[in-house]
Amino acid sequence: MSGPAAERRRGKLRIFLGYAAGVGKTYQMLAEAQLLKQNGHDVVIAWFEPHGRKDTIAMTQGLEVVPRRAIDHRGSVFEEMDTEAVLRRRPEIAVVDEFAHTNVPGAERPKRWQDVMVMLDEGIDVLTSLNIQHMESLNDQVWHVTGIRVRETIPDWVIREADEVVMVDVTPRALLHRLERGVVYAPEKARQAIENFFTETNLAALRELALRQAAQQIEAHQSEARAYEVRSPEPVRAAAAERERILLWITPDPSSAMLIRRGRRVADFLDATCEAVYLERDATGVEQHLSFCRNLHIPTVCVAGDDSPEAVAAYARSTGVTQIFVARSTRGAGKLARLVRNMQVTIVSERIRA
Repeated sequence: MSGPAAERRRGKLRIFLGYAAGVGKTYQMLAEAQLLKQNGHDVVIAWFEPHGRKDTIAMTQGLEVVPRRAIDHRGSVFEEMDTEAVLRRRPEIAVVDEFAHTNVPGAERPKRWQDVMVMLDEGIDVLTSLNIQHMESLNDQVWHVTGIRVRETIPDWVIREADEVVMVDVTPRALLHRLERGVVYAPEKARQAIENFFTETNLAALRELALRQAAQQIEAHQSEARAYEVRSPEPVRAAAAERERILLWITPDPSSAMLIRRGRRVADFLDATCEAVYLERDATGVEQHLSFCRNLHIPTVCVAGDDSPEAVAAYARSTGVTQIFVARSTRGAGKLARLVRNMQVTIVSERIRA
């Protein structure tokens, strides 16, 4: 390659998506890696988590494995993916299990998905695995369904950048049979899983979320292809003028995190623009929410005014907003709805588990 590093082809990202542990994501990912190697591609395993599953472990035979990196943290030694070793090895394709993993303090980057982004920037194609409950915008829905708050999440924009999402699917009943046979976990852990997270109701709900996400991903890629192939500049500008514009009113209240997730999800579904507004006097109290917005690629705007609903309404009118999302706990939510009768105002409540 004669040009600078900036001219290097960006790697392609393929995500093997499932709705729970044990559906076969890693197995299918490794099967794909084996096929690619047989076809003459340079493939390495950058990270693989065996979980004692013999059939899955067998799928790694013959594939080069990049040694793990040991990191000392508070007197204990942890193993992490050695991203820098992968970059030095510079394979054509890297297999990276457990995309949503959080790295131990001391690693170069806090999240494994950030390591993957570095590989992609260096022109390395990546195969990776992910469960649907790790999508950031679905965090509240998953908690509502399962009663479990997932702590390791990935911003939706990362998943949207994937070149391909492969849905790995089995029925909930088939997955439960795998658990009962000890294919997924050791017997004692399997029993605990079946009694808690792995109920048939939970699995059915998570499966539906995963299927919807896969369908949306397919539709998004098809829409992009049509826009590139057949739309002229004039129709594109007209479509942009009619595009929905969503505004989120965030406050120091913790419910703003839920509001941000919901707004991002709706914006993605409608292919709408999404931004967040906050009051100047709330600036010190919303710092964490602003960071969350940045992580989800949501622009933020600070407005001033003694009357909060008036200030938000004025900004919405001046920017052509079509929908406003506000938490029910926000003081002035009702007044805002009266001030902007030509816009759709969605007052979002926290979901309370019975």
